[in-house]
Amino acid sequence: MVKKKIEGKRLFVLDTNVLMHDPTSLFRFEEHDIFIPMVVLEELDAGKKGLSEVARNVRQVTRYIDDLFSTASEDEDPMTEGIPIGSLPQIGDETKHGRIFFQTREHIDRLPDSLPSSKADNTILNVALALCEKHPESTVTLVSKDINLRIKANIVGVHAEDYFNDKVLDDVEQLHTGYYELPEDFWDSHSRDIDSWQEEGRTYYRIKGPLVSEWFTNQCLYNPSDNFEAIVREITESPSEQTESSALIEILTDYRNDSHNIWGITARNREQSFALNLLMDPEIDFVTLQGPAGTGKTLLALAAALEQAIELKRYKEIIVTRVTISVGEDIGFLPGTEEEKMTPWMGALMDNLEVLAPSDNDEWGAAATHDLLRKWIKVRSLNFMRGRTFLNKFIIIDEAQNLTSKQMKTLITRAGPGTKVVCMGNVAQIDTPYLSETTSGITYVVDRFKNWGHAGHITLKRGERSRLADYASDIL
Repeated sequence: MVKKKIEGKRLFVLDTNVLMHDPTSLFRFEEHDIFIPMVVLEELDAGKKGLSEVARNVRQVTRYIDDLFSTASEDEDPMTEGIPIGSLPQIGDETKHGRIFFQTREHIDRLPDSLPSSKADNTILNVALALCEKHPESTVTLVSKDINLRIKANIVGVHAEDYFNDKVLDDVEQLHTGYYELPEDFWDSHSRDIDSWQEEGRTYYRIKGPLVSEWFTNQCLYNPSDNFEAIVREITESPSEQTESSALIEILTDYRNDSHNIWGITARNREQSFALNLLMDPEIDFVTLQGPAGTGKTLLALAAALEQAIELKRYKEIIVTRVTISVGEDIGFLPGTEEEKMTPWMGALMDNLEVLAPSDNDEWGAAATHDLLRKWIKVRSLNFMRGRTFLNKFIIIDEAQNLTSKQMKTLITRAGPGTKVVCMGNVAQIDTPYLSETTSGITYVVDRFKNWGHAGHITLKRGERSRLADYASDIL
């Protein structure tokens, strides 16, 4: 179904969850006006306490509203004429933004008898209905992340929309995969202007042709017909339309070969080999791995981290963290230190350590190996990351699909000199309320970093856990 484009001036009624999700949503509606019901302010007041991300967002929204009141003109009544949103110093242009209005009186109950007006959502709905009658010349739209509220709004005749500004893509299938399949006639169409050379044991090509404009830096290229696998190191844009862009590509290391094993493991498919090339590259500071369960994301990241920290001495420490959101009911309070509290959430880490450090019959040797690994690997909670700076660390962020774009920014900006950050996640397994495949933090960073020369991404598709896990992923 294609949505009809709405013309003319609009009035947006904001639900509380929109402001809690994105404090800057106040400034995202361009020239249109915003209306804040009184019950929304009450819910914001109730949610302002605490150290959670939601509580911080609520406090930021409250500060924005307070700043707006302080900029209101003395010649105008802000309650009847509204406050220009563009009057804030950080915006500084009143022409590009509308006005913000607040509910100042109670509206007559216009809801059906089956919807009690004492409920907050229904109160917001009643306000939207009243505004529809008061402003027939404008399109009144209720904006909410709550699907049920949007359904009720449509039933009673109020136009409702999701908050779209945080959507990175319209469809997650459009997300950058990190690799590009070359056509069979690639060499025929691109061999006219090609240079090839070797440098420090690596093979490079400088290629010109029509396909170069479709590539991204650090994107992996492959040709199934001749097993050609390379990575785009640099793209030089053409200065004019008469000449073609050129790309510098480098032949990749095949980590499926036993001679190139990383901490005792080898890649089982092409995508895993691509991922290990990015993980082992010291020039790439930020790597994202996205894919279904069982594709080897955690194992590959952990093996690369151990190899580079212990054997190659590139990093001083390995830090592993993840979002503590449970699949089922919350197990409640966890005693102990920060690391002990995080232990139940790190089952995937322990499972992969058993693969990387197998326990043979020699119990003493197995215990010594595990003690060595625990010395290098530190488990940390996301709650204590703000304000820290990590120097020469290999940071692994697991279950990154449950992070918002703002949380992802907070974590990535902790990286100091010599630090590598690896984010892993599966957008099909999001447990955070109001997050979807197109608004997830990992989707956000994959899209934003795809043009940066020190970042790389790979989407893993083929499960390698077991035939049972692979079959279950396909049919369930």
